[in-house]
Amino acid sequence: MTAEHPYLQTFRGSFSGVLRWPQLDALWQQVLTTPQEGWYVYAVGEEPPTQTLTGDALGKVIRELDELLHREHDEDYCGIVYTDSMTNPAYIKVFDPNNLGSTCGSSGNPPLPGWILSKMQPINLPAAMPQPGNRRRWWHNLFNHAH
Repeated sequence: MTAEHPYLQTFRGSFSGVLRWPQLDALWQQVLTTPQEGWYVYAVGEEPPTQTLTGDALGKVIRELDELLHREHDEDYCGIVYTDSMTNPAYIKVFDPNNLGSTCGSSGNPPLPGWILSKMQPINLPAAMPQPGNRRRWWHNLFNHAH
């Protein structure tokens, strides 16, 4: 899997942060009122889904995610959800409030989102993302010294 994969290109694309809870409510409403194309709901680290969700199934996931974010990110701002568009979303990254690290990118290795909702079928994101350089060097050195 290369960086040229469309899902990975989109993942690394331009996103806007959802800063306020009312903005998140409006984003969820956009997702739920989108024509019945369906959304892939991917819990990063699990097997990527092959089927989309629509209607009640999608609504249940969004309600549960929203409740989790409000309960575990006890702030008066949101700031842990990012979307490619507030008015016509097709790709939404939701960071796990218990695994934030540095989502703003100031870290050289920001954490992966906890969940991604997308109209594009996901790939195995952890497998597609390169390991930090020091880990790659360590791994290569391990095998070079073993031979």
